[in-house]
Amino acid sequence: MNKPLAGLALSLLLTGAAAAPAVASAPRDTGAPTAASAPAAVTYAGTVALSNCSGSVVRAPGSQPGDPALVLSNGHCLETGFPAAGEVLVNRSSSRSFSLLGASGSTVATLRASKIAYGTMTDTDVSLYQLTKTYAQIQSQYGISALTLNDVRPAQGSSIKVVSGYWKRTYSCSVDGFAYRLKEGAWTWKDSVRYTSSCNTIGGTSGSPVIDTATGKVVAVNNTGNEDGQRCTDNNPCEVDQNGNVTVRKGINYAQETYILVPCIGPGNQIDLNRPGCTLPKP
Repeated sequence: MNKPLAGLALSLLLTGAAAAPAVASAPRDTGAPTAASAPAAVTYAGTVALSNCSGSVVRAPGSQPGDPALVLSNGHCLETGFPAAGEVLVNRSSSRSFSLLGASGSTVATLRASKIAYGTMTDTDVSLYQLTKTYAQIQSQYGISALTLNDVRPAQGSSIKVVSGYWKRTYSCSVDGFAYRLKEGAWTWKDSVRYTSSCNTIGGTSGSPVIDTATGKVVAVNNTGNEDGQRCTDNNPCEVDQNGNVTVRKGINYAQETYILVPCIGPGNQIDLNRPGCTLPKP
C-alpha cells in the first residue's frame, strides 16, 4: 500500500506486524508542483495532512452546510491500525487532528474529529471521519469549501489528479482501467482504479483524493501500488480477473472508487449502511 509514514503505521512497518499501504516515506521530490502540473481548477484547497497519510474534506451531493464535515482517507490510515480482513468500524470515538490546507498548500487550520464514522479494508480501503465543525463553519472561518464526491463511477481514459496533502505534491495521469479484484496480502478490494504510469505515488500519499479534472469532483481515494513486482504480497498488489487469472504490474498504482460512498451518507452526514443502494461492507 502507499504506506502511512509515522506513528503506529511506522511502528507496524518496523516490527513487521503489518505491511503499510501508501503511507509516508521520504519522497523522491518534496517540492510543490509547478503551475503546469496543477491547473487552477485543482489546488490543495480542502485537502488535509494526517500524521501519516493524506486526506480531504469531502461532501456528498446532498450534504448541507450545517452538517458536520467529513474527512476522507484510507482504512489503512486509521490511528487504530490496519483493520483485519472482514473488519468494519462504525461510529468509533476519535479526536484525531488534521491540518487543513489552502489552495497553495499552506496550513490554514487544524481540524479535529469527533469520531471515525466508517473505516474498513474489506472490499475497499476507506475511512471517513466526522469532524467537530460543520461545512459552513469551515467555509466562514477559513474560506475553504469541501470537495464533492462524484456519484458515478469514473470513466476509463479520464484525466485525473492525485493531490497529496501530506507531501503537498500533485500527480497527473489518466484512468488506465479497472482491476476486477485487487489482492494485497490479507486484503482484497473490488473494482479498483488503475492509474497510467505517471501517477507514481509514494508512501504518505495514501488517502489522497483522486480528482477528475473535467468536473473537479472526487472519484477515488489513492491507496496502493506494486513496488517490487512480487505477486499479491504486502506492498505488491496483484490484479485478479473474473476467471481467477492473476496479473502483476510492477510500478503501477491504484485507488479505490468513492461513488459507492454516496448512497451510504444519509441526512446529517450520518453513515447508514442500510440505505437503499449502499453496498459498503457492514460490521
